[in-house]
Amino acid sequence: MQVPNDYLERVYAGVLGKLIGVYLGRPFEGWTYQKIMDELGPIEYFVHERLNQPLVVTDDDVAGTFTFIRALEDYGIKPDLSAEEIGKAWLNYIVEQRSILWWGGNGNSTEHTAWLNLKRGVAAPASGSIETNGQTVAEQIGAQIFIDGWALVAPRQPELAARLAKAAGSVSHDGEAVYAAMLWAAMEAEAFASSDIDHLLDTGLKQIPAGSLISKLIADIRAWHREHPDWRDTRKRIEEKYGYDKYPGNCHVVPNHALMVMAVLYAPQDFQKAQMIVNTSGWDTDCNAGNVGCLLGIMNGLAALDEGPDWRGPIADRLLISSADGGNSINDAVRTAYYLTNVGLQLAGSQQLEAPKGGAQFHFSLPGSRQGFRPQTGLGLSKGLSVGNQEFERSRALAVHYEALGPGQVAAVTTPTFSPREMLDMRTYDLMATPLVYSGQVLKARIVAPAGNRSPVEVRLRVRVYDERDELRDVDGDAVTLEAGTETVLEWRLPEFGGQPIAEIGLAFTGTGKRADGTLLLDYLRWDGPPSLTLRRPPGDCDFWRMAWVNGASVFSKRFPPSFRISQDRGEGMISHGTRQWTDYEVTSDIVIHLGNYGGVALRVQGLRRYYGVRVTRDGKLQIVRIRDEAEKLLAETALPLNFERKLSFKVRAEGCSISAVVDGISLAAEDRSDEAFTDGAIGLIVHEGALSTDAISITG
Repeated sequence: MQVPNDYLERVYAGVLGKLIGVYLGRPFEGWTYQKIMDELGPIEYFVHERLNQPLVVTDDDVAGTFTFIRALEDYGIKPDLSAEEIGKAWLNYIVEQRSILWWGGNGNSTEHTAWLNLKRGVAAPASGSIETNGQTVAEQIGAQIFIDGWALVAPRQPELAARLAKAAGSVSHDGEAVYAAMLWAAMEAEAFASSDIDHLLDTGLKQIPAGSLISKLIADIRAWHREHPDWRDTRKRIEEKYGYDKYPGNCHVVPNHALMVMAVLYAPQDFQKAQMIVNTSGWDTDCNAGNVGCLLGIMNGLAALDEGPDWRGPIADRLLISSADGGNSINDAVRTAYYLTNVGLQLAGSQQLEAPKGGAQFHFSLPGSRQGFRPQTGLGLSKGLSVGNQEFERSRALAVHYEALGPGQVAAVTTPTFSPREMLDMRTYDLMATPLVYSGQVLKARIVAPAGNRSPVEVRLRVRVYDERDELRDVDGDAVTLEAGTETVLEWRLPEFGGQPIAEIGLAFTGTGKRADGTLLLDYLRWDGPPSLTLRRPPGDCDFWRMAWVNGASVFSKRFPPSFRISQDRGEGMISHGTRQWTDYEVTSDIVIHLGNYGGVALRVQGLRRYYGVRVTRDGKLQIVRIRDEAEKLLAETALPLNFERKLSFKVRAEGCSISAVVDGISLAAEDRSDEAFTDGAIGLIVHEGALSTDAISITG
């Protein structure tokens, strides 16, 4: 299958459309049409500030959509990916009670119910079936809210998109919920080839039974659309025939799917109007607006997003994915678009895209992209500082515009690399995340000062690090004076920060004369190399250092003398720290196992059920194991007595295909050259039905 010439940009527009819709609808999710009209009026633009909420938040619609698609990477990029394999991805990436899902209770939340089924060994699709969970639970909205990723990797292939959406939806749902997911996925896939909304609906209808309630609903809404020029009249008809009072459960798919179909029929070429309609109509606003936004983004492209108000500026590409792979959590729409596009190209049998600018993490190569960069506030500038994107050397660059920068005044633009302080105000979903950037790694940025700039500026790299009060403090690298018409490449090996996480990175600059006006072009910003740091509790009563670990344990306490103490009630518990950029490294730590069947260190962690473990067991063995889903492979083993409450000195290393360990002077090594080997990932602490602690963990390359 030949992919569209503008495939990458269409994917990017789809991701942005999804984010805009979710962030627009999130603050008043669950409100009725009447409440929205009474308290907010028609939803023409973001209203988060009116409701005293942050804009960019953790949300199941975003986290699930861009996490479950990773089953293709984990189980082989293939068109026949199974529901059972996607269900295994759920168990690997979802942290119980903390990430991705609405944890509303067994029989209340469909996704929570399905996860419990998976956890107790009921494989998908039985985990989500009507037979297992009953029709009410199985036909809530969740199947369709996660399907956009499957369509984005199947351009112009509606049958494939529907098949993948069916497999994914069946992990947790059944019946009309899965039909709705299949139809919308097919529409989005076909939107890469057509902007005729009736054709897209007909394409989606071909994928589901003609006698289904979803098919009948669409026929009704099409008829009402022809009858009523005003969408409000159709909304009223929907409420009368398909309203929430007609369907049991917390959030049924049928009423919400009806609003989505109505919105795209009344405004197929008008992104802003479609968002206004679907959000003003109420019910599950963030879910509905996210699906509508993705479809119209794909169908009409980036230009359509820019025709109305500034949707993209406030978001600045920011995207949060709360999952057990913490290094994927602080994300952006550009990174996600490239990932999805490359998966889609592989599915189509085509060559992957070359990484822009030598693999730089921030490259700004897509039109309008900012990759999270925004002006740093609170610097007391007399006039404006703004961030944009412009063409540069047959690609694009981040454009930092400044005006009236006086002597000694500092301006800065930064992007998140770890959880923002706003996460403390997020009201529903936790953010499981680890930082992207670490001490010991080398930051590198190319900066260009165009010839028209007025007065030189001193530029330097900046990181913002949490302190003992959980506030951000600025730490800058060495300054370089940049004259108009010149450029520089800044490099900085990041120092230790006493166990505190790096929350933002970016660029700071200062005027050198009476007044500086102009633009700086940030061509790229990247970091390379292994980390070199010691993790421990920093001074002060602060929490972000601990939040920098993905917490997959029953209890991760800071109230004990050691920096890290975890406890697990049932099965295995893990906390992890780091990213998939980590490949070869060494970990040293003095660990005390207080109770448990085993405990130790995890290497190359890629979720809760994918890692190498170096562990000491209750029956007196030192083991190196590979955990891959439900399969445990013993790679090496030797005798080592375990005495509870006695300190064990761990020194473990991952290098190439080798895993080696020295624990209390006992050496053990193994090689893993299999197809199931792990080549990268975070570090972690593991314990099985017990407790474990350590005061410090050192990581070196």
